[in-house]
Amino acid sequence: MSGTGKTKQDSATLLLLAAVGLALITILTVWKLKQLKYRLINETGGAMFFGMLLGLTVRCMLFGWGEQMDDMETVCICGGPNNTPHSVTVNNTSNFHRIRHVGKVSQRCPSVSTPHTETFDPEVLFNLFLPPIIFHGAYTLNQKRFILNLGSVFTFAFLGTIINCIIVGACVYGFTRLMVLLGRAADGDFFLTDCLLFGAMVSATDPVAVLGLLSELRVDLDLHTLLFGESVLNDAGAIVLTHAITTYSQMGAEPNFDPPAFLLSVGYFLGVLAGSFLLGFTFTVTTALLTKFTRLRENPLLETSVFFLLSWSSFLAAKASGLSGIVAVLFCGLSQARYTIHNLSSEGRCRTKQLFEVLNFLGEIFIFSYMGYVLLMFPHHVFKALFITGAFLSIFISRACSIYPLSFLLNLGRTTKIPRTFQHFMMFAGFRGAVAFSLVRRDTSTEVGRTIFSTTLLLVGFTTWVLGTAADPMLRRLNIRVGVEADDDTEDLSVEARLHSLIPTTLLSLLPSTFPSALFHLCICPDLHAVKGTWSGQLPGFMRPEGQQRGR
Repeated sequence: MSGTGKTKQDSATLLLLAAVGLALITILTVWKLKQLKYRLINETGGAMFFGMLLGLTVRCMLFGWGEQMDDMETVCICGGPNNTPHSVTVNNTSNFHRIRHVGKVSQRCPSVSTPHTETFDPEVLFNLFLPPIIFHGAYTLNQKRFILNLGSVFTFAFLGTIINCIIVGACVYGFTRLMVLLGRAADGDFFLTDCLLFGAMVSATDPVAVLGLLSELRVDLDLHTLLFGESVLNDAGAIVLTHAITTYSQMGAEPNFDPPAFLLSVGYFLGVLAGSFLLGFTFTVTTALLTKFTRLRENPLLETSVFFLLSWSSFLAAKASGLSGIVAVLFCGLSQARYTIHNLSSEGRCRTKQLFEVLNFLGEIFIFSYMGYVLLMFPHHVFKALFITGAFLSIFISRACSIYPLSFLLNLGRTTKIPRTFQHFMMFAGFRGAVAFSLVRRDTSTEVGRTIFSTTLLLVGFTTWVLGTAADPMLRRLNIRVGVEADDDTEDLSVEARLHSLIPTTLLSLLPSTFPSALFHLCICPDLHAVKGTWSGQLPGFMRPEGQQRGR
Protein backbone atom coordinates (compact mmCIF):
# COMPACT_ATOMS: atom_id res chain seq x y z
CA MET A 1 0.00 0.00 0.00
CA SER A 2 1.31 3.44 -0.93
CA GLY A 3 2.06 6.03 1.72
CA THR A 4 -0.78 8.26 0.56
CA GLY A 5 -3.25 5.38 0.57
CA LYS A 6 -2.18 4.34 4.06
CA THR A 7 -2.55 7.93 5.27
CA LYS A 8 -6.10 8.08 3.91
CA GLN A 9 -6.95 4.75 5.55
CA ASP A 10 -5.53 5.93 8.87
CA SER A 11 -7.49 9.19 8.60
CA ALA A 12 -10.71 7.30 7.89
CA THR A 13 -10.05 4.97 10.83
CA LEU A 14 -9.44 7.90 13.16
CA LEU A 15 -12.60 9.62 11.96
CA LEU A 16 -14.62 6.44 12.49
CA LEU A 17 -13.12 6.06 15.96
CA ALA A 18 -14.09 9.66 16.71
CA ALA A 19 -17.66 8.94 15.53
CA VAL A 20 -17.89 5.92 17.84
CA GLY A 21 -16.53 8.04 20.67
CA LEU A 22 -19.18 10.68 19.97
CA ALA A 23 -21.89 8.01 20.08
CA LEU A 24 -20.63 6.79 23.46
CA ILE A 25 -20.49 10.33 24.85
CA THR A 26 -24.00 11.02 23.56
CA ILE A 27 -25.40 7.82 25.09
CA LEU A 28 -23.82 8.53 28.48
CA THR A 29 -25.06 12.12 28.36
CA VAL A 30 -28.61 11.01 27.52
CA TRP A 31 -28.49 8.44 30.35
CA LYS A 32 -27.43 11.08 32.85
CA LEU A 33 -30.09 13.52 31.66
CA LYS A 34 -32.79 10.85 31.93
CA GLN A 35 -31.54 10.00 35.40
CA LEU A 36 -31.92 13.66 36.36
CA LYS A 37 -35.33 13.76 34.57
CA TYR A 38 -34.12 16.66 32.45
CA ARG A 39 -36.11 16.60 29.19
CA LEU A 40 -35.05 19.83 27.52
CA ILE A 41 -32.12 18.16 25.70
CA ASN A 42 -32.71 15.03 23.61
CA GLU A 43 -30.31 12.51 22.13
CA THR A 44 -30.47 13.91 18.59
CA GLY A 45 -29.73 17.44 19.74
CA GLY A 46 -26.89 16.18 21.90
CA ALA A 47 -25.46 14.12 19.03
CA MET A 48 -25.52 17.14 16.71
CA PHE A 49 -23.83 19.30 19.36
CA PHE A 50 -21.01 16.79 19.91
CA GLY A 51 -20.62 16.46 16.14
CA MET A 52 -20.09 20.21 15.94
CA LEU A 53 -17.43 19.97 18.66
CA LEU A 54 -15.62 17.32 16.61
CA GLY A 55 -15.89 19.44 13.48
CA LEU A 56 -14.55 22.47 15.33
CA THR A 57 -11.61 20.44 16.67
CA VAL A 58 -10.73 18.98 13.27
CA ARG A 59 -11.07 22.36 11.59
CA CYS A 60 -8.71 23.97 14.12
CA MET A 61 -6.20 21.18 13.56
CA LEU A 62 -6.42 21.61 9.77
CA PHE A 63 -5.88 25.35 10.02
CA GLY A 64 -2.94 24.64 12.31
CA TRP A 65 -1.33 22.38 9.73
CA GLY A 66 -1.88 25.01 7.03
CA GLU A 67 -0.23 24.21 3.75
CA GLN A 68 1.58 21.13 5.07
CA MET A 69 -1.42 18.91 4.42
CA ASP A 70 -0.57 16.51 1.63
CA ASP A 71 -3.96 14.84 1.37
CA MET A 72 -5.71 17.45 -0.75
CA GLU A 73 -7.86 17.12 -3.84
CA THR A 74 -8.47 19.76 -6.51
CA VAL A 75 -12.07 19.99 -7.64
CA CYS A 76 -13.40 21.88 -10.64
CA ILE A 77 -17.05 22.80 -10.17
CA CYS A 78 -17.92 24.31 -13.54
CA GLY A 79 -19.33 22.96 -16.75
CA GLY A 80 -17.34 22.25 -19.87
CA PRO A 81 -17.80 22.89 -23.59
CA ASN A 82 -20.87 21.89 -25.53
CA ASN A 83 -19.67 18.38 -26.30
CA THR A 84 -18.88 17.50 -22.70
CA PRO A 85 -19.25 13.73 -22.11
CA HIS A 86 -21.76 12.48 -19.58
CA SER A 87 -18.98 11.35 -17.26
CA VAL A 88 -15.19 11.29 -17.06
CA THR A 89 -12.86 9.04 -15.10
CA VAL A 90 -10.10 10.63 -13.06
CA ASN A 91 -7.12 8.78 -11.61
CA ASN A 92 -6.29 10.26 -8.20
CA THR A 93 -3.62 8.53 -6.07
CA SER A 94 -4.20 5.18 -7.80
CA ASN A 95 -7.97 5.42 -7.19
CA PHE A 96 -10.34 5.93 -10.11
CA HIS A 97 -13.27 8.31 -9.63
CA ARG A 98 -16.15 8.80 -12.05
CA ILE A 99 -17.36 12.40 -12.24
CA ARG A 100 -20.82 13.10 -13.72
CA HIS A 101 -21.40 16.25 -15.76
CA VAL A 102 -24.38 18.14 -14.30
CA GLY A 103 -24.46 21.08 -16.69
CA LYS A 104 -23.05 24.54 -17.05
CA VAL A 105 -22.73 26.40 -13.77
CA SER A 106 -20.87 29.63 -14.50
CA GLN A 107 -18.41 31.19 -16.89
CA ARG A 108 -15.63 30.98 -14.35
CA CYS A 109 -14.06 27.75 -13.20
CA PRO A 110 -12.86 28.13 -9.62
CA SER A 111 -10.73 25.38 -8.17
CA VAL A 112 -11.06 24.62 -4.49
CA SER A 113 -8.90 22.46 -2.30
CA THR A 114 -10.84 20.04 -0.17
CA PRO A 115 -9.29 17.96 2.61
CA HIS A 116 -10.03 14.30 2.13
CA THR A 117 -11.40 13.95 5.64
CA GLU A 118 -14.26 16.30 4.81
CA THR A 119 -15.76 14.09 2.13
CA PHE A 120 -18.42 11.47 2.83
CA ASP A 121 -20.48 9.37 0.49
CA PRO A 122 -24.15 10.29 1.10
CA GLU A 123 -25.17 6.88 -0.23
CA VAL A 124 -23.85 5.40 3.02
CA LEU A 125 -26.58 7.32 4.84
CA PHE A 126 -29.24 5.84 2.57
CA ASN A 127 -27.99 2.27 2.39
CA LEU A 128 -26.68 1.77 5.92
CA PHE A 129 -28.43 4.06 8.40
CA LEU A 130 -31.82 5.02 6.97
CA PRO A 131 -33.35 1.55 6.31
CA PRO A 132 -33.26 0.47 9.99
CA ILE A 133 -34.66 3.86 11.04
CA ILE A 134 -37.60 3.65 8.63
CA PHE A 135 -38.23 -0.05 9.29
CA HIS A 136 -38.20 0.44 13.05
CA GLY A 137 -40.72 3.25 12.79
CA ALA A 138 -43.10 1.07 10.78
CA TYR A 139 -42.48 -2.12 12.76
CA THR A 140 -43.18 -0.53 16.15
CA LEU A 141 -46.35 1.35 15.20
CA ASN A 142 -49.29 0.51 17.43
CA GLN A 143 -51.19 -1.59 14.92
CA LYS A 144 -54.66 -1.11 16.38
CA ARG A 145 -54.32 2.64 16.79
CA PHE A 146 -52.72 2.91 13.37
CA ILE A 147 -55.65 1.30 11.58
CA LEU A 148 -58.15 3.41 13.53
CA ASN A 149 -56.34 6.55 12.39
CA LEU A 150 -55.31 5.17 9.00
CA GLY A 151 -57.18 7.70 6.88
CA SER A 152 -55.90 10.64 8.92
CA VAL A 153 -52.32 9.38 8.93
CA PHE A 154 -52.27 8.84 5.16
CA THR A 155 -53.87 12.24 4.59
CA PHE A 156 -51.30 14.08 6.70
CA ALA A 157 -48.40 12.02 5.34
CA PHE A 158 -49.04 12.11 1.59
CA LEU A 159 -51.48 14.93 0.86
CA GLY A 160 -49.77 17.03 3.52
CA THR A 161 -46.38 16.39 1.92
CA ILE A 162 -47.63 17.60 -1.46
CA ILE A 163 -49.12 20.73 0.14
CA ASN A 164 -45.87 21.42 1.98
CA CYS A 165 -43.85 20.94 -1.19
CA ILE A 166 -45.97 23.36 -3.23
CA ILE A 167 -46.17 26.07 -0.57
CA VAL A 168 -42.48 25.91 0.37
CA GLY A 169 -41.50 25.89 -3.30
CA ALA A 170 -43.72 28.86 -4.14
CA CYS A 171 -42.59 30.92 -1.14
CA VAL A 172 -38.91 30.23 -1.70
CA TYR A 173 -39.26 30.93 -5.42
CA GLY A 174 -40.70 34.34 -4.56
CA PHE A 175 -37.71 35.07 -2.35
CA THR A 176 -35.30 34.00 -5.11
CA ARG A 177 -36.99 36.47 -7.47
CA LEU A 178 -36.46 39.13 -4.80
CA MET A 179 -32.79 38.11 -4.62
CA VAL A 180 -32.49 38.68 -8.37
CA LEU A 181 -34.09 42.13 -8.10
CA LEU A 182 -31.69 43.09 -5.31
CA GLY A 183 -28.69 41.69 -7.17
CA ARG A 184 -28.02 38.99 -4.59
CA ALA A 185 -28.78 35.94 -6.70
CA ALA A 186 -26.72 32.79 -6.47
CA ASP A 187 -24.13 31.89 -9.08
CA GLY A 188 -26.63 30.12 -11.30
CA ASP A 189 -30.34 30.93 -11.35
CA PHE A 190 -32.96 29.25 -9.16
CA PHE A 191 -35.58 27.65 -11.38
CA LEU A 192 -39.04 26.87 -10.06
CA THR A 193 -38.16 23.18 -10.17
CA ASP A 194 -35.18 23.85 -7.88
CA CYS A 195 -37.49 25.52 -5.36
CA LEU A 196 -40.05 22.71 -5.60
CA LEU A 197 -37.24 20.21 -5.17
CA PHE A 198 -36.16 22.04 -2.02
CA GLY A 199 -39.78 22.00 -0.85
CA ALA A 200 -40.03 18.25 -1.39
CA MET A 201 -36.78 17.53 0.43
CA VAL A 202 -37.54 19.64 3.52
CA SER A 203 -41.09 18.27 3.66
CA ALA A 204 -39.63 15.12 5.20
CA THR A 205 -40.40 15.61 8.89
CA ASP A 206 -38.44 13.71 11.51
CA PRO A 207 -40.00 14.24 14.95
CA VAL A 208 -37.71 11.67 16.62
CA ALA A 209 -36.94 13.95 19.55
CA VAL A 210 -40.62 14.71 20.15
CA LEU A 211 -41.59 11.05 19.81
CA GLY A 212 -39.05 10.11 22.46
CA LEU A 213 -40.66 12.66 24.73
CA LEU A 214 -44.16 11.41 23.83
CA SER A 215 -43.21 7.86 24.76
CA GLU A 216 -41.52 8.90 27.98
CA LEU A 217 -44.47 11.04 29.12
CA ARG A 218 -47.01 8.53 27.73
CA VAL A 219 -49.11 11.16 26.00
CA ASP A 220 -52.49 10.56 24.40
CA LEU A 221 -52.28 7.50 22.13
CA ASP A 222 -54.09 9.11 19.21
CA LEU A 223 -51.65 12.04 19.17
CA HIS A 224 -48.74 9.63 19.37
CA THR A 225 -50.10 7.60 16.46
CA LEU A 226 -50.86 10.64 14.31
CA LEU A 227 -47.38 12.09 14.78
CA PHE A 228 -45.50 8.81 14.57
CA GLY A 229 -47.46 7.51 11.59
CA GLU A 230 -47.15 10.80 9.73
CA SER A 231 -43.39 10.99 10.28
CA VAL A 232 -42.82 7.43 9.07
CA LEU A 233 -45.01 7.63 5.96
CA ASN A 234 -44.08 11.24 5.27
CA ASP A 235 -40.42 10.31 4.75
CA ALA A 236 -41.36 7.85 2.03
CA GLY A 237 -43.64 10.35 0.31
CA ALA A 238 -41.00 13.08 0.37
CA ILE A 239 -38.36 10.79 -1.13
CA VAL A 240 -40.57 9.63 -4.00
CA LEU A 241 -41.75 13.20 -4.64
CA THR A 242 -38.14 14.37 -4.74
CA HIS A 243 -37.29 11.73 -7.32
CA ALA A 244 -40.35 12.66 -9.40
CA ILE A 245 -39.39 16.36 -9.48
CA THR A 246 -35.81 15.40 -10.32
CA THR A 247 -37.11 13.29 -13.22
CA TYR A 248 -39.13 16.24 -14.51
CA SER A 249 -36.11 18.55 -14.21
CA GLN A 250 -33.85 16.13 -16.08
CA MET A 251 -36.25 16.17 -19.05
CA GLY A 252 -35.06 19.70 -19.80
CA ALA A 253 -38.50 21.24 -19.32
CA GLU A 254 -37.32 24.21 -17.25
CA PRO A 255 -37.78 27.13 -17.18
CA ASN A 256 -41.09 26.68 -19.09
CA PHE A 257 -43.86 24.35 -17.99
CA ASP A 258 -43.96 21.17 -20.07
CA PRO A 259 -47.27 19.25 -19.68
CA PRO A 260 -46.00 15.95 -21.19
CA ALA A 261 -42.96 15.98 -18.93
CA PHE A 262 -45.19 16.80 -15.96
CA LEU A 263 -47.53 13.90 -16.72
CA LEU A 264 -44.57 11.57 -17.09
CA SER A 265 -43.20 12.66 -13.72
CA VAL A 266 -46.63 12.14 -12.10
CA GLY A 267 -46.79 8.69 -13.67
CA TYR A 268 -43.29 8.02 -12.37
CA PHE A 269 -44.37 9.10 -8.88
CA LEU A 270 -47.40 6.79 -8.84
CA GLY A 271 -45.56 3.91 -10.48
CA VAL A 272 -42.62 4.01 -8.08
CA LEU A 273 -44.96 4.29 -5.11
CA ALA A 274 -47.11 1.33 -6.19
CA GLY A 275 -44.14 -0.81 -7.26
CA SER A 276 -42.28 -0.16 -4.02
CA PHE A 277 -45.33 -1.03 -1.91
CA LEU A 278 -45.79 -4.26 -3.85
CA LEU A 279 -42.13 -5.22 -3.57
CA GLY A 280 -42.09 -4.57 0.17
CA PHE A 281 -45.16 -6.76 0.65
CA THR A 282 -43.58 -9.49 -1.50
CA PHE A 283 -40.68 -9.76 0.94
CA THR A 284 -43.16 -9.91 3.81
CA VAL A 285 -44.97 -12.84 2.19
CA THR A 286 -41.62 -14.56 1.61
CA THR A 287 -40.60 -14.09 5.23
CA ALA A 288 -44.01 -15.20 6.51
CA LEU A 289 -43.96 -18.40 4.44
CA LEU A 290 -40.37 -19.17 5.37
CA THR A 291 -40.97 -18.74 9.08
CA LYS A 292 -44.18 -20.77 8.91
CA PHE A 293 -43.04 -23.83 6.94
CA THR A 294 -39.61 -24.18 8.53
CA ARG A 295 -38.53 -24.80 12.10
CA LEU A 296 -36.53 -21.60 12.38
CA ARG A 297 -38.56 -20.69 15.46
CA GLU A 298 -36.68 -23.42 17.32
CA ASN A 299 -33.50 -21.35 16.93
CA PRO A 300 -34.25 -17.68 17.71
CA LEU A 301 -30.80 -16.56 16.55
CA LEU A 302 -31.27 -17.96 13.05
CA GLU A 303 -34.89 -16.82 13.02
CA THR A 304 -33.89 -13.24 13.84
CA SER A 305 -31.08 -13.30 11.28
CA VAL A 306 -33.38 -14.44 8.46
CA PHE A 307 -35.98 -11.85 9.44
CA PHE A 308 -33.38 -9.08 9.48
CA LEU A 309 -31.77 -10.02 6.15
CA LEU A 310 -35.05 -10.39 4.26
CA SER A 311 -36.33 -7.10 5.64
CA TRP A 312 -33.14 -5.31 4.59
CA SER A 313 -33.30 -7.05 1.20
CA SER A 314 -36.59 -5.29 0.46
CA PHE A 315 -34.69 -2.00 0.51
CA LEU A 316 -31.79 -3.27 -1.60
CA ALA A 317 -34.04 -5.01 -4.14
CA ALA A 318 -36.10 -1.86 -4.61
CA LYS A 319 -32.97 0.23 -5.13
CA ALA A 320 -31.63 -2.29 -7.65
CA SER A 321 -34.98 -2.24 -9.49
CA GLY A 322 -35.06 1.54 -9.79
CA LEU A 323 -37.83 1.84 -7.19
CA SER A 324 -37.83 3.57 -3.80
CA GLY A 325 -36.01 1.52 -1.19
CA ILE A 326 -37.42 3.64 1.63
CA VAL A 327 -41.03 3.05 0.55
CA ALA A 328 -40.36 -0.68 0.15
CA VAL A 329 -38.76 -1.10 3.57
CA LEU A 330 -41.50 1.06 5.10
CA PHE A 331 -44.32 -1.12 3.83
CA CYS A 332 -42.26 -4.22 4.59
CA GLY A 333 -42.05 -3.09 8.21
CA LEU A 334 -45.79 -2.37 8.40
CA SER A 335 -46.74 -5.74 6.94
CA GLN A 336 -44.08 -7.72 8.86
CA ALA A 337 -45.59 -6.39 12.08
CA ARG A 338 -49.02 -7.44 10.83
CA TYR A 339 -48.28 -10.91 9.45
CA THR A 340 -44.81 -12.37 10.02
CA ILE A 341 -44.65 -11.52 13.71
CA HIS A 342 -47.33 -14.18 14.39
CA ASN A 343 -45.00 -16.88 13.06
CA LEU A 344 -42.04 -15.88 15.24
CA SER A 345 -41.26 -17.39 18.59
CA SER A 346 -41.75 -15.18 21.64
CA GLU A 347 -37.98 -14.78 21.92
CA GLY A 348 -37.74 -14.04 18.20
CA ARG A 349 -40.33 -11.26 18.51
CA CYS A 350 -38.40 -9.71 21.37
CA ARG A 351 -35.07 -10.00 19.55
CA THR A 352 -36.28 -8.48 16.30
CA LYS A 353 -37.81 -5.48 18.05
CA GLN A 354 -34.72 -4.93 20.18
CA LEU A 355 -32.38 -5.34 17.20
CA PHE A 356 -34.11 -2.69 15.11
CA GLU A 357 -34.53 -0.46 18.15
CA VAL A 358 -30.76 -0.46 18.69
CA LEU A 359 -30.03 0.08 14.98
CA ASN A 360 -32.55 2.94 14.87
CA PHE A 361 -31.02 4.61 17.93
CA LEU A 362 -27.43 4.30 16.68
CA GLY A 363 -28.41 5.37 13.16
CA GLU A 364 -30.03 8.56 14.44
CA ILE A 365 -27.00 9.34 16.62
CA PHE A 366 -24.49 8.82 13.79
CA ILE A 367 -26.52 10.85 11.29
CA PHE A 368 -27.08 13.78 13.64
CA SER A 369 -23.44 13.67 14.75
CA TYR A 370 -22.39 13.81 11.11
CA MET A 371 -24.75 16.72 10.47
CA GLY A 372 -23.11 18.66 13.28
CA TYR A 373 -19.68 17.73 11.93
CA VAL A 374 -20.53 18.81 8.38
CA LEU A 375 -22.05 22.08 9.58
CA LEU A 376 -18.54 23.26 10.49
CA MET A 377 -16.39 21.16 8.16
CA PHE A 378 -18.13 21.53 4.79
CA PRO A 379 -15.78 23.92 2.94
CA HIS A 380 -18.23 25.41 0.42
CA HIS A 381 -21.20 26.61 2.46
CA VAL A 382 -23.34 29.23 0.71
CA PHE A 383 -25.53 31.26 3.06
CA LYS A 384 -28.01 33.62 1.41
CA ALA A 385 -29.89 35.70 3.99
CA LEU A 386 -33.02 36.13 1.87
CA PHE A 387 -33.15 32.46 0.91
CA ILE A 388 -32.72 31.39 4.54
CA THR A 389 -35.44 33.82 5.64
CA GLY A 390 -37.81 32.50 2.98
CA ALA A 391 -37.04 28.90 3.94
CA PHE A 392 -37.75 29.45 7.63
CA LEU A 393 -40.98 31.34 6.97
CA SER A 394 -42.18 28.85 4.39
CA ILE A 395 -41.78 25.72 6.54
CA PHE A 396 -43.98 27.21 9.26
CA ILE A 397 -46.54 28.58 6.80
CA SER A 398 -46.72 25.30 4.89
CA ARG A 399 -47.01 23.27 8.08
CA ALA A 400 -49.93 25.42 9.23
CA CYS A 401 -51.58 25.22 5.79
CA SER A 402 -51.44 21.42 5.86
CA ILE A 403 -52.29 20.62 9.50
CA TYR A 404 -55.23 22.96 10.17
CA PRO A 405 -57.23 22.65 6.89
CA LEU A 406 -56.68 18.88 6.67
CA SER A 407 -57.69 18.45 10.31
CA PHE A 408 -60.87 20.43 9.64
CA LEU A 409 -61.75 18.21 6.67
CA LEU A 410 -60.93 15.01 8.55
CA ASN A 411 -63.01 16.07 11.56
CA LEU A 412 -66.06 16.28 9.29
CA GLY A 413 -66.00 12.48 9.04
CA ARG A 414 -64.32 11.42 12.30
CA THR A 415 -66.28 10.31 15.34
CA THR A 416 -63.31 11.13 17.57
CA LYS A 417 -62.32 14.62 16.50
CA ILE A 418 -58.74 15.84 16.34
CA PRO A 419 -58.68 18.47 19.12
CA ARG A 420 -57.28 21.93 18.59
CA THR A 421 -54.54 21.21 21.11
CA PHE A 422 -53.42 18.21 19.03
CA GLN A 423 -53.40 20.35 15.91
CA HIS A 424 -51.29 23.02 17.59
CA PHE A 425 -48.74 20.46 18.76
CA MET A 426 -48.64 18.69 15.38
CA MET A 427 -47.98 22.03 13.71
CA PHE A 428 -45.22 22.67 16.25
CA ALA A 429 -43.65 19.21 15.86
CA GLY A 430 -42.63 19.51 12.20
CA PHE A 431 -38.97 18.68 12.80
CA ARG A 432 -36.45 18.13 10.00
CA GLY A 433 -33.77 15.50 10.34
CA ALA A 434 -32.07 12.50 8.78
CA VAL A 435 -34.11 12.09 5.59
CA ALA A 436 -34.07 15.78 4.65
CA PHE A 437 -30.32 15.92 5.21
CA SER A 438 -29.68 12.75 3.22
CA LEU A 439 -31.65 14.12 0.26
CA VAL A 440 -29.93 17.52 0.08
CA ARG A 441 -26.47 15.99 0.64
CA ARG A 442 -26.63 14.17 -2.68
CA ASP A 443 -26.04 17.21 -4.89
CA THR A 444 -23.70 20.01 -3.82
CA SER A 445 -21.98 20.42 -7.20
CA THR A 446 -23.58 23.81 -7.95
CA GLU A 447 -23.97 26.97 -5.92
CA VAL A 448 -27.73 26.48 -5.96
CA GLY A 449 -27.27 22.99 -4.53
CA ARG A 450 -24.86 24.24 -1.89
CA THR A 451 -27.26 27.03 -0.93
CA ILE A 452 -30.02 24.46 -0.43
CA PHE A 453 -27.66 22.19 1.52
CA SER A 454 -26.44 24.92 3.88
CA THR A 455 -29.96 26.23 4.49
CA THR A 456 -31.28 22.74 5.24
CA LEU A 457 -28.55 22.22 7.83
CA LEU A 458 -29.67 25.41 9.56
CA LEU A 459 -33.30 24.21 9.45
CA VAL A 460 -32.36 20.87 10.98
CA GLY A 461 -30.30 22.53 13.70
CA PHE A 462 -33.04 25.03 14.56
CA THR A 463 -35.86 22.48 14.71
CA THR A 464 -33.73 20.01 16.67
CA TRP A 465 -32.42 22.40 19.29
CA VAL A 466 -35.04 25.13 19.59
CA LEU A 467 -38.27 23.23 18.91
CA GLY A 468 -36.94 20.06 20.55
CA THR A 469 -36.12 22.00 23.71
CA ALA A 470 -39.56 23.63 23.75
CA ALA A 471 -41.50 20.39 23.17
CA ASP A 472 -41.97 19.48 26.83
CA PRO A 473 -43.13 22.99 27.89
CA MET A 474 -45.44 23.10 24.86
CA LEU A 475 -47.13 19.84 25.87
CA ARG A 476 -47.78 21.18 29.33
CA ARG A 477 -48.90 24.55 28.01
CA LEU A 478 -51.51 22.88 25.80
CA ASN A 479 -52.70 20.66 28.69
CA ILE A 480 -52.36 17.49 26.60
CA ARG A 481 -52.98 14.33 28.58
CA VAL A 482 -49.90 12.50 29.83
CA GLY A 483 -49.46 9.28 31.78
CA VAL A 484 -51.86 7.39 29.49
CA GLU A 485 -51.44 3.62 29.66
CA ALA A 486 -50.63 2.00 26.33
CA ASP A 487 -53.31 -0.40 25.12
CA ASP A 488 -52.55 -3.92 23.97
CA ASP A 489 -51.72 -4.14 20.30
CA THR A 490 -53.37 -7.54 19.99
CA GLU A 491 -56.77 -6.64 21.45
CA ASP A 492 -59.84 -6.42 19.22
CA LEU A 493 -61.03 -3.06 18.03
CA SER A 494 -63.82 -1.57 20.13
CA VAL A 495 -67.29 -1.57 18.64
CA GLU A 496 -67.53 2.20 19.04
CA ALA A 497 -64.41 2.79 16.97
CA ARG A 498 -64.76 4.01 13.39
CA LEU A 499 -62.58 3.57 10.36
CA HIS A 500 -63.32 6.25 7.78
CA SER A 501 -62.45 5.24 4.26
CA LEU A 502 -60.73 7.53 1.81
CA ILE A 503 -62.29 5.59 -1.08
CA PRO A 504 -66.03 5.97 -1.78
CA THR A 505 -68.30 2.97 -1.16
CA THR A 506 -69.47 3.08 -4.78
CA LEU A 507 -65.93 2.26 -5.86
CA LEU A 508 -65.86 -0.77 -3.56
CA SER A 509 -68.83 -2.28 -5.40
CA LEU A 510 -66.79 -2.34 -8.60
CA LEU A 511 -64.03 -4.46 -7.01
CA PRO A 512 -64.06 -8.28 -6.80
CA SER A 513 -65.42 -9.53 -3.47
CA THR A 514 -62.52 -11.97 -3.16
CA PHE A 515 -59.69 -9.52 -3.65
CA PRO A 516 -56.58 -11.42 -2.54
CA SER A 517 -54.98 -8.74 -0.36
CA ALA A 518 -56.29 -8.72 3.21
CA LEU A 519 -54.52 -5.44 3.81
CA PHE A 520 -56.45 -3.85 0.96
CA HIS A 521 -59.79 -4.81 2.50
CA LEU A 522 -58.49 -3.68 5.86
CA CYS A 523 -57.59 -0.23 4.61
CA ILE A 524 -60.76 0.60 2.67
CA CYS A 525 -63.60 -1.54 4.03
CA PRO A 526 -66.29 0.69 5.59
CA ASP A 527 -67.74 -2.16 7.66
CA LEU A 528 -66.17 -2.11 11.11
CA HIS A 529 -66.90 -5.79 11.72
CA ALA A 530 -65.04 -6.77 8.55
CA VAL A 531 -62.13 -4.66 9.68
CA LYS A 532 -62.33 -6.19 13.13
CA GLY A 533 -62.21 -9.69 11.71
CA THR A 534 -59.23 -8.97 9.51
CA TRP A 535 -57.29 -6.99 12.08
CA SER A 536 -57.88 -9.22 15.12
CA GLY A 537 -55.70 -12.03 13.85
CA GLN A 538 -57.63 -13.75 11.04
CA LEU A 539 -54.72 -13.76 8.63
CA PRO A 540 -54.74 -15.38 5.20
CA GLY A 541 -54.55 -19.14 5.75
CA PHE A 542 -51.25 -19.65 3.97
CA MET A 543 -49.59 -17.08 6.25
CA ARG A 544 -50.96 -18.22 9.62
CA PRO A 545 -49.12 -20.42 12.10
CA GLU A 546 -50.42 -23.99 12.21
CA GLY A 547 -52.42 -23.41 15.40
CA GLN A 548 -54.27 -20.43 13.97
CA GLN A 549 -54.90 -22.24 10.69
CA ARG A 550 -56.83 -24.97 12.49
CA GLY A 551 -59.17 -22.36 13.91
CA ARG A 552 -57.52 -21.58 17.23
